Amino acid sequence: MPTKIGKYTTRLDTSPSLVSFASVVSKKEGEGPLAPYFDMICDDTSFGEQTWEKAESRMQKDAVSKALQKANLSSSNIDYIFAGDLLNQCISSSYGLRDLGVPFFGLYGACSTMAESLSLASLFVEASLCNTAVAVTSSHFCSAERQFRFPLEYGGSRAPTSQWTVTGSGAAVVGKQVSPPYVKHVCVGTIEDMGIKDINNMGAAMAPAAAATLSRFFEDTVTGPDNYDLVLTGDLGQVGSQLLDELLEREGYTLGKKHNDCGLMIYDRETQDVAAGGSGCGCSASVLCSYICQAIQAGRLRDVLFVATGALMSTTSVQQGESIPGIAHLVHLSSTPHKGGK
Repeated sequence: MPTKIGKYTTRLDTSPSLVSFASVVSKKEGEGPLAPYFDMICDDTSFGEQTWEKAESRMQKDAVSKALQKANLSSSNIDYIFAGDLLNQCISSSYGLRDLGVPFFGLYGACSTMAESLSLASLFVEASLCNTAVAVTSSHFCSAERQFRFPLEYGGSRAPTSQWTVTGSGAAVVGKQVSPPYVKHVCVGTIEDMGIKDINNMGAAMAPAAAATLSRFFEDTVTGPDNYDLVLTGDLGQVGSQLLDELLEREGYTLGKKHNDCGLMIYDRETQDVAAGGSGCGCSASVLCSYICQAIQAGRLRDVLFVATGALMSTTSVQQGESIPGIAHLVHLSSTPHKGGK
């Protein structure tokens, strides 16, 4: 059973497994440094569909199908699915997964959705509420631009602090303890708002939430950055990553080379025009469900803190001059389970 430690963190004593995982991306992501680790790379950003929104649904469907295939499972073996995306009413998830016939929880955590969905799926398995659950999310550059910014035809210039929405999806099948990666802890974030209003600087808006969640997790678990091989945020980009380091320094924690960010890993900022890095639900999801999980599975990484961050705004709130609140959820993934189930 799960054990609450401290105020914010839950220890998963039986250490559920990511039984399988899969990632689906498009052409730009396939031109980046993580290309060898993705399961599917599609040169057509429409994924054969008539609209970008349908393309995003197709990515989720393909990611889940691939993850199930790798685990030799079918949708009938899945008890619950936890999914969400950036679009209004999470239509990428609901339309993409409606044919599976699996009990569905629609989630909205903005770019933190992969950590949110993975946390809930793991807690359900840990609490014996189910045997197998799926966590999945996605984003699409074109659908996000249409909803949150301008029509692509507008051709507006980008600020140096802006980030490029990843066209991608990641899915993980969570089940009873069988093999790494294992889920050892989850730490649920709180909404943090530092008054940032610049929609072109998501990193600054989300960094305080990442700092709050990490410092609380370290306090609850009586650990620090040196206890982990990697502290992986997503998707703070260059600006938010620097700010996170500064904020944690004030709390007495030095991340140093232990820290990396999904938004900085998925693209080559020297050769790809992505300004401060990548963003979107699909950014952290596709990086986690490819390179990171493969590295944990192979033992190249032993303990990873996956801290996905989200900006909890909408087009309406921005137009009304509201600030941008952020949130960050943490999942501790490991190549080894808790010893003796404790």
